[in-house]
Amino acid sequence: MGRVYNFSAGPAVLPEEVLQEIAAEMMDYHGTGMSVMEMSHRSGAFDEIIQTAEQDFRDLLQVPDSYKVLFLQGGAHLQFAAVPMNLMKNRTADYIVTGQWAKRAYMEAQKYGKVNKIASSEDKTYSYIPDCSDLPISKDADYVYICENNTIYGTKFKTLPNTKGKDLVSDVSSCFLSEPMDVSRYAVLYGGVQKNIGPAGMVIAVVRDDLITDDVLPGTPDIMKYKTQADAGSLYNTPNCFCIYVCGKVFKWLKKLGGMEVMKQRNEEKAAILYDFLDSSTMFQGTVRREDRSLMNVPFVTGDKELDAKFVKEAEAAGLVNLKGHRSVGGMRASIYNAMPRAGVEALITFMKKFEEENS
Repeated sequence: MGRVYNFSAGPAVLPEEVLQEIAAEMMDYHGTGMSVMEMSHRSGAFDEIIQTAEQDFRDLLQVPDSYKVLFLQGGAHLQFAAVPMNLMKNRTADYIVTGQWAKRAYMEAQKYGKVNKIASSEDKTYSYIPDCSDLPISKDADYVYICENNTIYGTKFKTLPNTKGKDLVSDVSSCFLSEPMDVSRYAVLYGGVQKNIGPAGMVIAVVRDDLITDDVLPGTPDIMKYKTQADAGSLYNTPNCFCIYVCGKVFKWLKKLGGMEVMKQRNEEKAAILYDFLDSSTMFQGTVRREDRSLMNVPFVTGDKELDAKFVKEAEAAGLVNLKGHRSVGGMRASIYNAMPRAGVEALITFMKKFEEENS
């Protein structure tokens, strides 16, 4: 089998031209006689890689100068603890729970202070985003926390919550760099790169300068202090050099295509043709309230578990892989990140039509 259409939620599809560039440089990066995987993170060649990657990322999201960009290890789960450790000065935070990862972050934060669940969509299996226009924000809350795009359940905040002046922290793992963002509306935003940007093993965190201080909770490990990482330019310890290199390639690819406005348009078009098919299908149904649908993760079901399993198996045989839904919800899920070509979505719809005809 050649290249498949990979609908995995993460680690996920990467742009083919980026993979080809990496392959071409694998044995000898720019005349250094070695792979990026082998070179010192203190070398001149790697310094150029990380500096260029950061600048391209800043350009793409128009990150203000008053924010630091950090390349961190430990995945989003480490940030579930790092956020309260760095920000919980009053030992109070408000969390909006719209899915499994928001719930895990909420549970983790309880180790460090009083955590209020101020809104949730758990009552309907996280199939919608609650109204966040007038929330019971705590007077002494250090921040309000959201997971902006819910990978498992396929929901997305289309409007940021009204935090009534409190700092907003957002996990943007599965919508990172899929559309323009106004970074100035966040105190901290972070995301695992393995969904929409690069290989697994790294988080990019964007942190407002005034939050980068030594005033952190007692017992916070040095490596988890934003100040430690910012002061060292993300080189406090050996970073995930290869991941930074690949992300840098993806940033160049995004810039070449035209940046965030173009990506948003492409992503909206891909999602629209898939949702339009689901809305007209007699067999397949989407599971998310229409106004809260994600452009990145599209869950759907037939209503029959055996038929779902048959669909996933036959799709895989047809080169449409990783369509099984998360184990906590079942059904199917197509993750259609930036690097998924429109042709992949069209191939999926063609297969779904055929499956519907043969099994109805």
